[in-house]
Amino acid sequence: MAGERDGGAVHRIQVAAPAGVVYAVLADAARLPLYFAPSVHVERLDGDGGRERLRMWFLVGGRLESWTSWRDLDPVERRIEIHPEGGPGSPLEPMRGVVSIRDRGPHASELELRYGFAARPGLPAGALWPGRVADLNIRTQLTQLKRFAERWSRLDDLVLSCEDSIRVQGPAELAYDFLYRAGDWPEHVAHISAARLREEAPGIQHLTLRTPAGDGVHTSESVRICFPHAGRIVHKQTTPSPLLAAHTGEWSLTEDERGATLTSRQTVVLCEEDITAVLGDGASLADARRQVRAALGRDCRHLLTLARQHADSAVRMLVPPSRPVC
Repeated sequence: MAGERDGGAVHRIQVAAPAGVVYAVLADAARLPLYFAPSVHVERLDGDGGRERLRMWFLVGGRLESWTSWRDLDPVERRIEIHPEGGPGSPLEPMRGVVSIRDRGPHASELELRYGFAARPGLPAGALWPGRVADLNIRTQLTQLKRFAERWSRLDDLVLSCEDSIRVQGPAELAYDFLYRAGDWPEHVAHISAARLREEAPGIQHLTLRTPAGDGVHTSESVRICFPHAGRIVHKQTTPSPLLAAHTGEWSLTEDERGATLTSRQTVVLCEEDITAVLGDGASLADARRQVRAALGRDCRHLLTLARQHADSAVRMLVPPSRPVC
């Protein structure tokens, strides 16, 4: 295309993990946010096993960008081809790439990424070329992938998923409204001392919470993507809590003829390096799993209960008091 500047690069990294493990980690698109810090959320829109269409949300320069890509998966050759659809305004629209993973021993492999891009015409002089941003992000992601995959023998113990749910009899949209307005949580939630909610765009939220932590205060930051018509809010902590290397989750409302079910699903990656400092000498990974699951469930069920009360209170206000017989 006239006026565009073409570019591309090849990156190779050595990974102390079997090639099959590295491929499996990359092929599981839904879990990309667990080990790529800039990745916030991935949704599979379509697919037949060998090909899939993904909607992806990534942090780029502090802003949340979204685009759609096709991926062709070849588990035999351990090869993934990426064909972004792009769209108006997407800085990563021109990117395309091929990932190949080769055996380099029983517990060793080499990952090669070849990718290309074409900058949009009309970029102002001195503007940061999208290809340069992409290259920096890719280098970071490959380093994070290597660190995650090299723990392959312990991944089942390091990754923890949990789910909590509650029934809501009041209007489902009011339960959703309580979760959406997270900036108001300090008025209702005892363990949250302060909250700041900023909307980058409608439905794209940056949330900062302050909660007690030992003798001090922990400040966590999250990015949230809200789908009000689907009754969903997906979120990722960009500054995970102690004991966690990554934390993603989703609030969802499912309505039926008797009311609605409000559900929280969370997935975390435990940070082994923090276990002794947080839990003390002699603490094990199993101890960390129990502690984290208990904390996630406690805080989550408290918010679920408050959301239900927020919805149920509206029903009570609408029901007139019963009149005496005489």
